[in-house]
Amino acid sequence: MQREARLRRMEAVSAHPVAELLECPPAVELLLNASARCIGLDAGDAVFRQSSACQGLYLVLSGQFLRRTERLQVRLTLAPARAGDLVELAAALGDGQHTYTLTAQTAGSVLMLPIEALNQAFQGYPPLRMNLLRELAREVSRAYNSCCLSRAASHRHASSAA
Repeated sequence: MQREARLRRMEAVSAHPVAELLECPPAVELLLNASARCIGLDAGDAVFRQSSACQGLYLVLSGQFLRRTERLQVRLTLAPARAGDLVELAAALGDGQHTYTLTAQTAGSVLMLPIEALNQAFQGYPPLRMNLLRELAREVSRAYNSCCLSRAASHRHASSAA
């Protein structure tokens, strides 16, 4: 029963398709399409660095990327980013500072929607910002649920080893 409840929670916070998140009127679509930039990267290249100013919202097109952050003088590796992932919603929607460093593990590419065009799109179509804020909330919930699941597995493993 508890497992079923956990699965329902995970389904409720599952990622939504990017096309659905960025759905907006034709004029706003044209603005975003015209401003979008494709950036090719080699393994080891940083897309952006923690604490730097956010230049835009990124969509991973190809390759494998690693998210790393430093908190309280401890370096942490976060979940990898793969094709189809929107990255740094928090920076693009929040204070404009990157919360982690995104580095290419393999050659790949990202699509960047520049922050200026994104802000114009938010002004022209406010529901776009709300769609992205909801996705950010789902992202936080997924991370929290994942943490809870891994802690529960660690406790079960420790209990069975004792």
